[in-house]
Amino acid sequence: MVTIGRILAAHGVQGAVKVVSYSDVPGRFESLKQVIVEGPLAMQTLTVERVRRAAQGYLLSFDTINTPEAAAPLIGSFLLIPEERLAPLSDDRYYEYQLVGMEVRTEDGTYVGTLKEVLTTKSNAVFVVEALEGGEHLIPATKEIVRVVDLDGQRMVIRRVPGLLDETHAV
Repeated sequence: MVTIGRILAAHGVQGAVKVVSYSDVPGRFESLKQVIVEGPLAMQTLTVERVRRAAQGYLLSFDTINTPEAAAPLIGSFLLIPEERLAPLSDDRYYEYQLVGMEVRTEDGTYVGTLKEVLTTKSNAVFVVEALEGGEHLIPATKEIVRVVDLDGQRMVIRRVPGLLDETHAV
């Protein structure tokens, strides 16, 4: 299962919910027919009746939720879809969930750490790698730096460039 969004609030008198998207796939929500809602107490499959763009997210209506009181327990829940419903990516692109947890090494085999987070910036993503000795390294997610991504082996190989691994940032 892959998380594609989170329910932030109930909206209106007919039980719609406001959702923040965790997906960068165009049309992800507009084409959504069913979604698994994972809350603190339960997980349930809901049929999406209507989707509308809203400021900084979407408004979703479900077929069995038709009052604000029925929508209230969903607040804070995550929206999930099965992995097989993800859009295929080109060979050099990956979903964040596929990368987090990977072992990171340099081309000469030196252990750098474990990839724990992907930050999005205007120019390129940045991998936050938790170092064995504590702290973290910030690795630019560029083809010049990232040489190999092995999804099956759960490892990444990076090129060591001057200054890249010289400092460890405190956590």
